[in-house]
Amino acid sequence: MTQPDPRRWRLLGLLAIAQFMLILDVTVVAIALPNIETDLGLQRETLTWVVSAYTLMFGGLMLLGGRAADLLGSRRVVLTGLAVFTLASLATGLANGPELLLGGRVAQGIGAAMLSPAALSIVTKTFDGEERNKALGIWSAMGGGGSAIGVLLGGLLTAGPGWQWVFYINLPIGVVVFVQLLRMLPVDGPREEQGRLDVPGALLVTAGTGAAIYALINAADRGWLSVATLGTLAGALVLYGIFAQVQRSVRSPLMDLRILARRSVAAGLFMLLVATALMISMFFLGSFYLQHFKQYGALRTGLLFLPVALAAIAGAHLAGQLVGKVGARPVVLAAFLITAAGVTVPAVWEGAAMIVLGMTVGTIGLGAAFVGASTTTFAQVAPHEAGLASGLLSTFHEFGASIGVAVVSSVAAASLAGTVTTGFTRGFTFAAVTAALAAVLALVTVPALKPSTGGVHVH
Repeated sequence: MTQPDPRRWRLLGLLAIAQFMLILDVTVVAIALPNIETDLGLQRETLTWVVSAYTLMFGGLMLLGGRAADLLGSRRVVLTGLAVFTLASLATGLANGPELLLGGRVAQGIGAAMLSPAALSIVTKTFDGEERNKALGIWSAMGGGGSAIGVLLGGLLTAGPGWQWVFYINLPIGVVVFVQLLRMLPVDGPREEQGRLDVPGALLVTAGTGAAIYALINAADRGWLSVATLGTLAGALVLYGIFAQVQRSVRSPLMDLRILARRSVAAGLFMLLVATALMISMFFLGSFYLQHFKQYGALRTGLLFLPVALAAIAGAHLAGQLVGKVGARPVVLAAFLITAAGVTVPAVWEGAAMIVLGMTVGTIGLGAAFVGASTTTFAQVAPHEAGLASGLLSTFHEFGASIGVAVVSSVAAASLAGTVTTGFTRGFTFAAVTAALAAVLALVTVPALKPSTGGVHVH
């Protein structure tokens, strides 16, 4: 690469907007859920799948998407993924019943799983050295900001033109970005890697997680220790075991499982999963409390999430300053302690002000936890493994979102059905205990490494 492409920053901007849409679609739906429930007459279990169907496909097929980019070419995979995501958004907005709604969400997740890792691989190939760190910083900010801004935007759209616009808004953005990328994306060169796509591996890991999430969503109704719940969870473990065996035997596996044996990678991924699960759980509970119990409109609820959105960005920025000086372990430990303190507020005191205050403090901690977890994951990853590591990080991020919604919707089932507030109290108490346990685990599992300043942070 002799002369850098003069259009590279514009290309980064377009790819970052595409990534922003994908991350936004995890939380933008949270505010719209009560309206979707009323309009389409959905059950609680179905409502949970409106979030989980997307995050499950997004997370489950992410490694396959990254592998496809290596084998088939990044340009082809990015454009296909963006087209699938955009058309699926239109279909979801047009839904008049649960079948098309959930089908559209599944298709959105498949498009996102192709687009996100392929776009990231283009970013890492287009930029070098210091510029690459800067580019990845912008990429991370789009990902982190997308989650929080999604709730605010969800409120504005649901209160204005209606919940369908939570999905329709992707259409004009998707078409404009697609046309621009068609002109600007470099043509894929000769294949860097030969091999075949490990489709069985991707299907196994997605099926295993799907079984686990299905068990957790239905645990409140069937009983946490019922034969149905424990049997489904055991089935999930069996599928994961078969996945591990397949990865050892196929010629071009989806992932080299040995990377998970590294303490920093395993600790970082687990911390990210817990942080995402907590964040999505808080947004889910907060949105339902404000809209169901307080009867606030979607717009008022969305605006109340503004301090929460700013808190996530502030927490991430602060951790970015500190992690290079003190190392990841103290940052992750402090982050989860702050989260536990924040979430304790709505667990103990009722009222809209307490919920917003608790979520704002809690999200400062979670914004910091994301940066600490990412830095830990990449602390001992070689440059040629950065693609796999970022795929894993994104996968655990989406799985965390799926599991968070599944568990909290079971714990808070009584309140989500609209009868009493005890479910919300239970949900926030569960989140506070989880955050406190995560802080203890961070102290034990996160290695005491001071990461290099040039570390890669990928959300």
